[in-house]
Parts: sequence; C-alpha cells; structure tokens
Amino acid sequence: MDIQQLMELAVQQGASDLHLLVDTKPTLRIHGKLVAVEQAPVLTNQIAQNMALSLMSETQRQLFINNKELDFSFQYLDKARFRVNAYFQRANASLALRLINSKIQSVEELKLPAVCHEITKLKQGFVLVTGPTGSGKSTSLAAMIEEINQSRAEHIITIEDPIEYLYQQKKSIISQREMNQDTHSWSVALKSVLREDPNVVLVGEMRDYETIAAALTVAETGHLVLATLHTNSAAQTVDRIIDVFPENQQPQVRNQLAMSLEAVFAQRLIPAVAGGRIPVMEVMLATAAIRNTIREGKAYQIDNIIQTSGAMGMMTLEASLAYWVKAGAISFDVAREYALKPEELNRLMSKQAEG
Repeated sequence: MDIQQLMELAVQQGASDLHLLVDTKPTLRIHGKLVAVEQAPVLTNQIAQNMALSLMSETQRQLFINNKELDFSFQYLDKARFRVNAYFQRANASLALRLINSKIQSVEELKLPAVCHEITKLKQGFVLVTGPTGSGKSTSLAAMIEEINQSRAEHIITIEDPIEYLYQQKKSIISQREMNQDTHSWSVALKSVLREDPNVVLVGEMRDYETIAAALTVAETGHLVLATLHTNSAAQTVDRIIDVFPENQQPQVRNQLAMSLEAVFAQRLIPAVAGGRIPVMEVMLATAAIRNTIREGKAYQIDNIIQTSGAMGMMTLEASLAYWVKAGAISFDVAREYALKPEELNRLMSKQAEG
C-alpha cells in the first residue's frame, strides 16, 4: 500500500492518527486505540523514507534531512488535511500523521460546554485550552474561532506549526501564518502581529518563555488571544505560565495574568460507550476570586474555587466525568481511569445516586 492508500484508509476508518515506523506494519489510532493495518506489509527503511519524502517539497526535504525532524501539513485531495511530524528513530525515517477533518465542527457538534459560546463573544483577554497531546485542543479552538468568523467582523490571525484547519472567510477576514513558511519564529510572529491590526489571535502552541511572554503582551494590549498549553489542569496552567519567567519578574507577571486571563479549559478525550470519544473539560473562568488567587500566588486554591463555582459555569474534571457517566455516554470504569481525583468522582457519583 502506498501513502495515499493509507491516508484514504485513515479517513474511511475515522482514525485520529497514522503511524509509519520501520519493521512495523502501518498503524492507525482509532478511538484512542492502536490498530495495525493487517493488509499492509511491514515497512522497510526505504519504503518509509520514500513515503515521507513524497509528502514534502524540496525545501522541506532539505530541512528534514538537516534537522532530523520536521512539522508540516499535507492536504489529501478534498477529503482531509494531515498534520505531519517526520522524524528519525534508530536512524530510520518515521512519520506520525494527525488527521484533521476538512469540516470544522461546531461547539454543539463537539459536545463542548455551553460557556464556550460566551468565550467567543469576548473582545479581549487570554483564553487557554490545555491538555496532553491528542486531547483535541486544536479542534476545540477551531470551533471557537469558526464561531467568531460566522458571528462578527474581525481580523483573525493564526500562528501555527503547521497550519491545521483551513478557515473560509465569512464575516471575518482571516490571516493564517505557518512556521518556517510564513515566519521564522513564534516570538517574532507575535511581536509582528501587533502591527497587523488584529482583533483575535490564535497561537497554535505556547512552547517557551518568549512565546508565552509575547502572547501575554498581545492579550494585555486589548486583543483576544486563544492558545494551547500542555498542562493537565487550570491550577497547573497558572503555575506553568508564571514559573517560566525569571523569579524577579514573577510578581509583575502574576498581575498581568490576573488582569488578562479569561478562561482555562483543561481537556481530555474519553472513549465513549457507543464508540468514538467525548471531550471532557475542567472549566475555570476568571472571576474576582480567581484573579485574586493568581495575583496573590495561591494557585493551589484554584481547585476549590472551581469546585464551589458550578453556578457560574465552572466545572472540575471529575464533575464533567460524572455528568457524562450519568448521561450514559461513558462508563464509570473508564471515567475512573481518567479522573485526577478518583475519590472525588466516587463522591459525585454517590451524590447523584442519592439524588
């Protein structure tokens, strides 16, 4: 099977990822589980390398050979896009391809919390969607960006590595910038963005001090910034952002973050009873209590505030899991596997049973 046939199979099977490694059959990730493509042969180094290079431009091939790894996107016919990471392991070329559906799903279609609609109405502030790799962060952000695109006239600028979802301009105009192709670095792109008359800025990933500092500045200067971070909870997100700065700058950064942060959504994708996966979210909204907690350097209190602020739209990860268990969408055993505080999930389930 060639790379195009494997991409077609990934689309047909509803896979989230396709992995190509030497001495292994091509492997799909379907509903979170790895499944070998039995009809395909075991890959040799030559076949894997040919597959990788066939997806690249000449410039990308040189970057891949020189740097030993490369992120880029690939459009497969009119059916889907793939976010591709080409890399070497044990001196062999390998590929990890993430399937990106051509259609951008809505907040309702993704089963995201209704508070996401309120986020899309914001004119300024910092909104973060966090979670491990493969937890659907980009898909959730795309739903919010598309809602803005459909509802009001703004200049939306995305900075991505690589570009994932392609937006069709509706009420808004949209500039999509790809690392290496359209800009040389995250920090330079974010400094430049202030001269490009943006209303909304999407930062594909906040990877380091420079990127976080620049994104915070853009949010602080009256723009709506949506970004991702690889953290597991809202409290951990706040600590991670502050800790990346030198110690002498941290009091100032706590003030900046307290003023500009609007929401943190800490997301997981949970296997559903009926197949597929459901996004489960911890939701933190920047109320006065949350802002004071950040300003005073007491991020450890955030969990308690979220737990007692359900009426305001906040939700712990365990409350979200309990909601979907009660709805029959995910099983209790699976929910326990993903809970950060299994005893809290037990308490919520017992409370529901009593009610």
